[in-house]
Amino acid sequence: MEKIIDENKQGESLILEQKEDNKRKLFIESYGCAMNFSDSEIVASIMANQGFNTTQKLEEADLVLVNTCSIRDKAEQTIRKRLEKYNAVKRAHNPKMKVGVLGCMAERLKTKFLEEEKIVDLVVGPDAYKDLPNLLAEVDEGRDAINVILSKEETYGDISPVRLNTNGVTAFVSITRGCDNMCTFCVVPFTRGRERSRDPQSIIEEVNDLWHKGFKEITLLGQNVDSYLWYGGGLKKDFGKASDIQKASSVNFSKLLELCAKAQPKMRIRFSTSNPQDLTLDVIETMAKYNNICNHIHLPVQSGSDRILKEMNRLHTRKEYMNLIDNIRQIIPNCAISQDMIVGFPTETEDDFQDTVSLMNYVKYNFGYMFTYSERPGTMAERKMEDDVPEEVKKRRLQDIVDLQREHSEIKTKEHLDTIVEVLIEKESKKSKLQWSGRTPQNIVAVFPKAHYKIGDFVNVKVTDCTSATLIGEAIGLSDNN
Repeated sequence: MEKIIDENKQGESLILEQKEDNKRKLFIESYGCAMNFSDSEIVASIMANQGFNTTQKLEEADLVLVNTCSIRDKAEQTIRKRLEKYNAVKRAHNPKMKVGVLGCMAERLKTKFLEEEKIVDLVVGPDAYKDLPNLLAEVDEGRDAINVILSKEETYGDISPVRLNTNGVTAFVSITRGCDNMCTFCVVPFTRGRERSRDPQSIIEEVNDLWHKGFKEITLLGQNVDSYLWYGGGLKKDFGKASDIQKASSVNFSKLLELCAKAQPKMRIRFSTSNPQDLTLDVIETMAKYNNICNHIHLPVQSGSDRILKEMNRLHTRKEYMNLIDNIRQIIPNCAISQDMIVGFPTETEDDFQDTVSLMNYVKYNFGYMFTYSERPGTMAERKMEDDVPEEVKKRRLQDIVDLQREHSEIKTKEHLDTIVEVLIEKESKKSKLQWSGRTPQNIVAVFPKAHYKIGDFVNVKVTDCTSATLIGEAIGLSDNN
């Protein structure tokens, strides 16, 4: 199954609105999660103020930045191949080109990039993007530059992101950074630091600004959005030290969702990603209360085995997860649910794997993102556990759950046959220039003939056919949401 943003495909090079006075060229690529793509918008905004216009032509770039992912080894190998490509272009076309590595891989490898990758001139961690102008000045003077210090406060809430390579319809809005959940397989707490939340007022201002610019849908982003908590600043762990007044006026994720929904009642609101231990009933009830909050929850579970969940340091059990699913189904019957799943975690037996299969059969996810376990340096699993599941067993188990998910996806899409769904048109269909492509509130892709409709329209579509991943239909008119 394709991932949310597939780190195996070539990263997207992003285009920024050009400023006439800017003389230098920036080429920026992003890999990995949605947060990386959102961060690249922040970086582009910072660099625009330093005299850089973006370009899609690598050969003409004065500065090349690659925003990296460390979540799996394959992602890092992709980045190294891109660095080789930059090096070749630099030798052949532009010896003065400067190259920088951003993001999680920069944070994890730090000075190793400058020591081992001779093409790299600067290394910048996820919390240090405001320091890019100073680092670039160091590079311009002939010195390597690095800043990978993790911050306890930085949220970039004071920077207006530039919407890069956008369709003008959908946009990311970052609400939290970092993660306090120390899952034994995950590098995110080490590469992005502690959880901290952004001032809700700045979030609402960004949402309002996007609406006034014509955007119709936003996705609230965070490594763990449900842990969002604002009481005037500081880390979540400091909430116990907050005053009674601060606590009384605090904003949690449920309240933030409501604020966003009420601020722009005709704008679709999505969010990603949730953690089962932190997704509370008040969030689900808020979703049910407001029609513009999309009925889709991405709810990573990682395994159906209680024993493996404990080894992963996932702070929920199989039964707790199933109870959460039951509550979602009861409160929002038409809510789509998607998953992340890892197979081949150290010590995973066939019985453990069958627990995962049975959980999938219980939930019947709308779609999912499935992976074999990849040992990540510095994690607890890498330090304390032997990667003892044979690779051929990992691959077989992965194929089994991919096939099962495809079956479940087809079941879920067929439920929409002969129904009317609301679709937000986002782009032209990849398979036909005569059709539009968009998504339903359940995050299901739908295609239909263009007729007189345009990108950004909310259209009611009668579903006449489907595949396991796509609804096919005919538009019957604009929805009331326009």
